[in-house]
Amino acid sequence: MFLTLLTPSLPQLRLHPRMGQLRDRHPFRRRRAPPVAGVTAPAARRRPAASTPPRGEGVGAACPAPPVSPPRGSASRPPSPGAARVGPERGGRCGVAALFWPSASPVPQRARGAMERSAAAAVRRLRAAGGGGERDRDRDRRPAAPPRQDDGDGDCAPGKSRDGSRRRPQALSERRAAAVVLLFLLALRGLAHVAHRHLLSRPQRGGHPHFSAHRARGYLDNITAIGPRTVGSPANEVLAVNYLLEQIRAIETESTDAHKISVDVQRPTGSFSIDFLGGFTSYYANITNVVVKLEPRNGAEHAVLSNCHFDSVPNTPGASDDAVSCSVMLEILYTLSKSSEPLQHAVIFLFNGAEENILQASHGFITQHEWAKSIRAFINLEAAGVGGKELVFQTGPENPWLVQAYVCAAKHPFASVVAQEIFQSGIIPADTDFRIYRDFGNVPGDNILAVLKYLATSDKLAKSFEYKHGNVVFFDVLGLFVLAYPARVGTIMNCIIAAIAFLYLGKKVFQPKTRVINNLKKFFTAFGLILLSWISTLVTVVIVAVFVSLIGRSLSWYTHFYVSVFLYGTAAAAKLILVHTLAKKFYYKNMNDLNLGDVFFDASLLIWTIALAVITQIGLCSAFICMLWVAFPLLTKLMIHKEFRQKGATIKFLLLYMLGMFVPYLYIMYLSWTIFEMFTPIMGRSGSEIPPDVVLAGFIVAITMILSSYFINFIYLVKSTKLTLITSTAVSVVTLILVCSGIFFPYSSDMANPKPKRVFLQHTSRRFHDLDGNLVKSDSGIWINGFDYNGISHITPHIPEINDTIRTPCEEWAPFCGLPWILPVHFMFRKNWYLPAPEIFPRSPIHFKVLSKELMPWNSVRLSFEVSGPSHMSLYIRPHKGSALSTWSLGDGTPVASIGGDYFVFYSHGLHATPWNFWIELTASEKHSDGIVSLAIAAHYFFGEDQKSPQLYALLERLPNWTFSSGWSCTYDLFVF
Repeated sequence: MFLTLLTPSLPQLRLHPRMGQLRDRHPFRRRRAPPVAGVTAPAARRRPAASTPPRGEGVGAACPAPPVSPPRGSASRPPSPGAARVGPERGGRCGVAALFWPSASPVPQRARGAMERSAAAAVRRLRAAGGGGERDRDRDRRPAAPPRQDDGDGDCAPGKSRDGSRRRPQALSERRAAAVVLLFLLALRGLAHVAHRHLLSRPQRGGHPHFSAHRARGYLDNITAIGPRTVGSPANEVLAVNYLLEQIRAIETESTDAHKISVDVQRPTGSFSIDFLGGFTSYYANITNVVVKLEPRNGAEHAVLSNCHFDSVPNTPGASDDAVSCSVMLEILYTLSKSSEPLQHAVIFLFNGAEENILQASHGFITQHEWAKSIRAFINLEAAGVGGKELVFQTGPENPWLVQAYVCAAKHPFASVVAQEIFQSGIIPADTDFRIYRDFGNVPGDNILAVLKYLATSDKLAKSFEYKHGNVVFFDVLGLFVLAYPARVGTIMNCIIAAIAFLYLGKKVFQPKTRVINNLKKFFTAFGLILLSWISTLVTVVIVAVFVSLIGRSLSWYTHFYVSVFLYGTAAAAKLILVHTLAKKFYYKNMNDLNLGDVFFDASLLIWTIALAVITQIGLCSAFICMLWVAFPLLTKLMIHKEFRQKGATIKFLLLYMLGMFVPYLYIMYLSWTIFEMFTPIMGRSGSEIPPDVVLAGFIVAITMILSSYFINFIYLVKSTKLTLITSTAVSVVTLILVCSGIFFPYSSDMANPKPKRVFLQHTSRRFHDLDGNLVKSDSGIWINGFDYNGISHITPHIPEINDTIRTPCEEWAPFCGLPWILPVHFMFRKNWYLPAPEIFPRSPIHFKVLSKELMPWNSVRLSFEVSGPSHMSLYIRPHKGSALSTWSLGDGTPVASIGGDYFVFYSHGLHATPWNFWIELTASEKHSDGIVSLAIAAHYFFGEDQKSPQLYALLERLPNWTFSSGWSCTYDLFVF
């Protein structure tokens, strides 16, 4: 006796109980079904016994169970004992479920495991319904065959409910997936743009003094009308100082009786060493600080400092850097002085006059001014680039109460601990007065305006050192509010979230226990494929960036931001999709798509969880980003798991998925745009040795990898990625062709969004002397340096004589290549040009004199010098082989070498400075016929009638309007001792 279960269009195999063998029989071959004792079909489906059963039905229809497929690659192997049992049955019920599978066309892979489990379940239900003896119950207790590895998590198979009813899961359409992801990212980009560009204005309200942007703009116009304000020039030392004093006195006359205003003009002299730009020593003399103290009538013991600088670099009015901050400080002084409520603490406003000389004036104030001792916190206002919102990019050190003050006081906050850690890493070639107040004044501070009044009335200011306990995690949410919490709380929270994620992933891997090895293999294969796709994408896109740089098309995106997205972003996306498409096609050829999508989601979650654990262990506050990218995706997965497993990639699934990913994706889009706006102006002055396209390509690839983390699984859910792959590749290739053609010019003179090419030119006269003081070499020319990687390739068509035939040779035997560097940036600008020009004769030449030469103990020699000259000079020292510079009269007495081993000293002075006297001490083991040290000094003429020679002026006039040029004259003299 046997029972046959039929499925439409599939060949059937019958297992005879006595012969124990399989017989192949096609369902379309007519044959009368044998009788089955005790089993009758339902009334609605009964047919005459003599009739041929219709396709898909039969006598066995009373025991419906889906067909069961054999193991892959075996068309004649006997079925698993857990799938069905054969033999005579008792009790008049169905006895045998015959197994069948295709002999010609294969069963779809995703349905095989589901068919096995459903067949076994159907047989058990029929036996339980028909009764049976103990033998049947014992057989029913035998475990079913384990499900196949392709069938999901051990729940009901995708597309079927637990009762075995057929439900086809909805596949993810490529067009739908691509459209949803693209619209999602564009919407987030739009929100980030609005948050960055939407600046709020508050209307004036009567009765109380408020900050007036109109009045602050008036201050700014008057300061910039003075013109370039270089240290030592009358514009900086006299005109700017007089204007500031005039406005301060006017504010004092209008202030209320609740306040007292004190003014002091400081002219300090000092020296210090700094590790900025590879390390050098700075010396200043008689520079200018204008200091204002606003305090209650009865005085105040403690103070908060607000700092700006009114000097500028040569040849520029310095509106954004930093006249606008000084204008803001004047307006704050006016607003606070008009208030009838006295402050609890004093507010000191420092208008420093020598910040562009690498922080000299702030050092003079914090180390020498009597008011500096009362300062407990400070706010430094600085600028980078043009336009944009105020950003808190430095805080501390280890003073979380300052961030809390910002959180409470700022009405339109813009802050991120990520910006702070990027700035502190040193990868940005810039520095501010923050370093001086932190290192020399031991004063905590942050760089934002809105907290000043809050700090001046805070009880914590007087006991600020008591609140110094660790760092703080802080970040704003679209400029609406700031989230801040102690770093130790963040560490605990990160560890908890990482532990929950690891537990979830462990459960996915180790349940059921029979599939642990298989699960681990799938899991780590996906993990490795994601990393492989990221690495290969980075290599590919960087190769494209290197190619663009080599053909001279670097910075094509400098003015046109979206060129970088279309060039590098689409290339990164195409390579990512290609790698996973190939893996899906060849490695995962017969795998379940829904299961693959699930596995790759979990693999991305593992990557972010590991990153969260590692960055937290390192101690970086930026780990909160990884926390967002673990917590929200994990919550999303738990929320949509049932919907996905039962119905597949439905519209509801996509909407819930995007909703769950909204917070981490929005923040990373917002943060990436913030970082891009910080780095774009820096790439225009990063030097000739750093290819900006490679840096930007790496940044875009990093953002693409982050954004792709939880969209990689979509590649495995869609049937095809052909359209997306072709589109993204085509966009990248077309953009690359346009970039190579030169259609995107890097620079712009647009006043609304200026992106100039920076270049500086120095008309130089050089003289080299030997040990006896004889002149052995001299020349004169215009020395040209471009601030960016493109050099002067874009200038040559306008000025043909500036070309690569006049590249500057390096005098290897002279310190700093025998060139008159104003700062020790020689390692950043190795490509420069030297256009021959007549010798210059400044009206105020430099005077360099050796005062004495003394023999000291321990084979040491002390050389004393006196120098007088213009307001800016550079000293270069190179000890010869066998000798060493042991000490000097500068800084703290310990010489600080620059990159390359030479020593650099930057000197500047204000008005009426005395000659510069200093000494150096060298040790030498033996006498040297060629001397023990080479010492060179350069004099820089940044203003006045000596600034520009006729030849230099004529050359500057020929530069195109999209350049920002800075030109001056200088002399260079080298001596050997």
